[in-house]
Amino acid sequence: MENEQLNTSSSSGQEIDLVELARKLWQQRRFIFKACGIGAVLGLVVAFSLPKEYKTEVKLSPENSQGNRMGQLGGLAAMAGINLGSGAAGEDALSVELYPDIVQSTPFLLEFISMPVETQNGTLRTTLYDYLTEHQRSPWWGHITGAPFRLLGWTVSLFKDSPSPQRVTEIDSFRLTAEQESFINSLRQKIMVQADKKTGAITGSVVMQDPLVSALVMDSVLSKLQQYVIDYRTQKSRHDLVFTEKLYGEAKAAYYQAQQAYARYTDENRNVISARSMTEEERLKNEMDLAYNVYNQMAQQLEMNRVKVQEHTPVYMVIEPAKVSLGAYKPNKIMILIGFVFFLFFLTTGYILLRGWIPGFDKTGND
Repeated sequence: MENEQLNTSSSSGQEIDLVELARKLWQQRRFIFKACGIGAVLGLVVAFSLPKEYKTEVKLSPENSQGNRMGQLGGLAAMAGINLGSGAAGEDALSVELYPDIVQSTPFLLEFISMPVETQNGTLRTTLYDYLTEHQRSPWWGHITGAPFRLLGWTVSLFKDSPSPQRVTEIDSFRLTAEQESFINSLRQKIMVQADKKTGAITGSVVMQDPLVSALVMDSVLSKLQQYVIDYRTQKSRHDLVFTEKLYGEAKAAYYQAQQAYARYTDENRNVISARSMTEEERLKNEMDLAYNVYNQMAQQLEMNRVKVQEHTPVYMVIEPAKVSLGAYKPNKIMILIGFVFFLFFLTTGYILLRGWIPGFDKTGND
């Protein structure tokens, strides 16, 4: 009985505390509404100060030749989330899991420095390097917070010798300039590529402050990635094709030379009847036949290597192509507004509740 009475009294005290807290908040409702109004104003200021960013997404599915060779076993392994071809050698050593690393690599991104871009309104036509370094918008508080650092940098530059400017066209991936390194890091943050291990599908996205620039960069990334993989997969076949073309040209020239020598000797010794002339004619004919056989074999090998290059060239099915975005991806003004309102609401209610719980807090606030 005593325990039940204690539990009843404690629960009653808890109910009285909750009612008291609600009463305090209701008494300070105007203060809370004012704080929420200030949060709404701050949220709108921040939301409209952030520059708009536009996102372009693509999705493609590369040809999985190894998966075709493995048949149903490879399909079952893919459904289980196991990639049996990730450790394979040869042409399939470049798996789809490496595609994000390829796009984020320095040599790959350096190819975009001189890429021409154009804004949607047509007022700016320049290179991607110049667009990311000179034509990026930032919120107004960025100029205020960055002013001390710019002043410090300007002061330090007075005591240093100004380095000789380096042209953007002079690119050395082994030794990048500070501007080129900044460009690479900025581009890494704006380009994202993900690979699905189960299906092998590739999803890429680019976020830029202009929708047309975003679409152009995404389309270029897609094209360069496809060409990179094609060059890698057909590297051995193309090397064999070049070597075979060289041997084919030499065999063709040797055959024509042997053919001309045989024809010339036959014309010059048409009416000569002797064992010596017949032996020489037979020797020239054998050399011509041998040269023709080599020439014929090289011609067949050349065609086989051409077919091999075509067979090793991967085929990509573009599921979702790049297109100009119609709406901004960032900032989400509604979420920013709600976030500021809720932050000021919880901050204000916390202040009101703590003012009654912590001894001396209210007096300190009033002083």
